[in-house]
Amino acid sequence: MATTDHNRVSILTPLAQTSPLGFSLSEKGLENGHVQHAENVQHEPSAALADVLAENVSYGPRGVSGLLSSPYVFGAAFLASLGGFSFGYDQGLMSIVNVMPQFHDRFPITGHGTTSSGFYTGLMTGMLELGAFLGCFFMPKLADKISRKWALSVAVGFYCVGAIIQTASQSYATLVVGRTIGGIGVGTLAMGAPLYISEISPPQLRGALLVLESISICSGVVISYWITYGTRLMSGQIAFRLPFGLQLISAILLGVCIHFFPYSPRWLALVGRPDDALLSLCKLRSLPNTDERVLAEHRGILAEVEFQKIVLERHHPGARGFKLELLTWLDLFRKGWRRTAVGMGVAFFQQFSGVNAFIYYAPTLFSEIGQDYDNSLILSGVLNITQLVAVTVCFFFIDYVGRRRLAIWWGFSMGVPYVILAVLVGLYSSDWAAHKAAGWGAVAAAFAYMCIYGSSYNALGWALPPEVFPNASRAKGVAISTATVWLCNFIIGVAVPVMLKTASFGTYIFFACLCFLSGVWAYFLVPETKGKTLEEMDAIFGDTSAQEEKEIVRQLTLNRKLSADAVVNEETV
Repeated sequence: MATTDHNRVSILTPLAQTSPLGFSLSEKGLENGHVQHAENVQHEPSAALADVLAENVSYGPRGVSGLLSSPYVFGAAFLASLGGFSFGYDQGLMSIVNVMPQFHDRFPITGHGTTSSGFYTGLMTGMLELGAFLGCFFMPKLADKISRKWALSVAVGFYCVGAIIQTASQSYATLVVGRTIGGIGVGTLAMGAPLYISEISPPQLRGALLVLESISICSGVVISYWITYGTRLMSGQIAFRLPFGLQLISAILLGVCIHFFPYSPRWLALVGRPDDALLSLCKLRSLPNTDERVLAEHRGILAEVEFQKIVLERHHPGARGFKLELLTWLDLFRKGWRRTAVGMGVAFFQQFSGVNAFIYYAPTLFSEIGQDYDNSLILSGVLNITQLVAVTVCFFFIDYVGRRRLAIWWGFSMGVPYVILAVLVGLYSSDWAAHKAAGWGAVAAAFAYMCIYGSSYNALGWALPPEVFPNASRAKGVAISTATVWLCNFIIGVAVPVMLKTASFGTYIFFACLCFLSGVWAYFLVPETKGKTLEEMDAIFGDTSAQEEKEIVRQLTLNRKLSADAVVNEETV
């Protein structure tokens, strides 16, 4: 990877997928004709979803000022918010629709008067998550095949078809089909939008964009909840069909606006179009193709793509097509099973801490602890705002507190409000009217849980997986961790209504036990990734994944230097 004067080798930084807390691997050296090896592996505390390509390349300020200084980056941030917003919108929407009389009148099988209504309500709610689970495996291959932009357009197509079916459905079966199809769109949008955004954004802004992505999911919950809170006052089916239809707006905007942006430079390099990749970078950075920063980032992209190919060939020589794809997935459970246990484990506990029981069924939960219908709806809306505030606060201190400490102590802490809820529901649920103080105590416990969750596992579920997986397996490691989120979300969505009807306070005991278990799991398995190099992560997990990758990087760097020197010598002769 020689620079324009053939005397300096630029930085090679392999892929860092989907995280506000990723690593970048640097290989500086071969300056003045000598091999110079930089042992340090720089940790980027706020790197976003994709590859951090050159740690010394900066195009301007970080944070909000950096976003506002570039129209392309500002547009990318807007698109990221639409991708995450689409997922959050459904959560807030279903929270009220599940208790809306107009909805139950049209779909009586979900009505609270039937013995099986809990199961059918849960199935209808959870099918979107099942579709999203399928979308996680569908998106990566499609994005590599037809480009990030067109893959997002396909995802928008699924989302819109699902939204139209839900809006127009006249039967329960049609509604479930619509939610499943829409779920495929939700899963691919929530995973694909940050991938594209991170690949076109300057390195110093990727972290801020991922923070915006996480916050936008919670914003979607809040906005759709209060929209539906207003439409519930309408008479007839328009009360729930209108908010179902409004979700088309954000998806269509994303599908249209995405084509005003260039193709991802990394995708262009991946499909063998390096010249187009450079042109795309120049357009995105508003700089000429002679700018040293653009050239350094371009070389980093090309080298990262080559690096990935070398890793695959070394691990699975001769394997191609479906066989290679299958082997790379199996590697997650064979060579790096401890890393996979952390990635999938944090995704599991993020969902089985019970957060989506509160988001999807908050009005039902509040009515179960003695609140009337109107109070339940208002408290549910404020609860969603509480999570949004807690998530925002988390990003200001997560790099100071550390991941391991959050996972352990906040995991144990999440269980305490559930214990309080279980005790109060067990003692006073037979007559809440005579024990109003106990009812408000249960409400306070619910808000305490949401504050603890929002400031810990909400972010950890997205932050830890990219940090624990080595570069070559990070994309699939993050994909399978994200798929775990959706699968667990589906299980929670189906099970909670039935649990509330049959187990009562036992529901809260169940989630309390899992929260306490998350603290135990974190104590034994979750490492502290803050400030750790990839080699230190090898020692923690007892393997040599990162060290092996670094050997490949050194060889790749040397090969490129020798090739460049050969060209120079030939021109001299």
